Amino acid sequence: MAVAMASCGSISGVYANLNAIEKISISSSVLFRGSFGLDPVQRICLVPKRLAFSESTIIPKASSTAAVEEGSSQDTAVPTPKVIIDLDSDPEATVVEVTFGDRLGALLDTMSALKNLGLNVVKANVYLDSSGKHNKLCITHASTGRKVEDPELLEAIRLTIINNLMEFHPESSSQLAMGEAFGAFQPSQKLDVDIATHIHVYDDGPERSLLCVEAADRPGLIVDLVKIITEINIDVISGEFDTEGLLAKAKFHVSYKNKALIKPLQQVLANSLRYYLRRPTTEESSF
Repeated sequence: MAVAMASCGSISGVYANLNAIEKISISSSVLFRGSFGLDPVQRICLVPKRLAFSESTIIPKASSTAAVEEGSSQDTAVPTPKVIIDLDSDPEATVVEVTFGDRLGALLDTMSALKNLGLNVVKANVYLDSSGKHNKLCITHASTGRKVEDPELLEAIRLTIINNLMEFHPESSSQLAMGEAFGAFQPSQKLDVDIATHIHVYDDGPERSLLCVEAADRPGLIVDLVKIITEINIDVISGEFDTEGLLAKAKFHVSYKNKALIKPLQQVLANSLRYYLRRPTTEESSF
């Protein structure tokens, strides 16, 4: 089920077109093992896409099909958009769930954009609860039929969905971190990274630990988190990555040499992540 990965650094911007994707190979029971300094793979080359909207005039870009998907709402209160990427619940597919109150349609344009990434949506369903309409997609590689586990491609999926959300629902950009650079409306508030950052490591049986991270969202965060974890030789077994408005929330099952992390290593991991997340612009030349 696992795949050997490589680091890509920070991905800057919202993704539009994907020209090439490295074919994924199956290696072990660990998604991301050890350091990211593995054999080089082809980088995912994506171009940031700035939406052509202004606060005074909103020009929707949806096609006739998209118009069915992305119907507008007259409600003044903008719900919190959520994008959940789940690697745990389905052994055969990567599960993606998108919520934006009751404003989403069938996500036909989103599924088309995912197809352009070399992916198949093998199952899709919608359910309703008190928080709104939840669109759930089960995604696999088109070439292999296997679930997606590459952190670069997972980040591409996340930002592709957010890009479509801001394009067809420009009001959502006021609730998303990516809206500051690429949305029609600036976020109404900014998070203090020190206050927003929370990291905890829990025991989760004899063979793995559970790492929980909450931080201010930004492009490339999935890749950066996995890179930091694996650079200290900790293996990522599986996980879930949630985008909830301006916040990113991640849960990773991790291990060290097929064992749960001991307390000193838990502290090293937490300190490494906390240092990076609270100082995202620190450069090596500053030391």
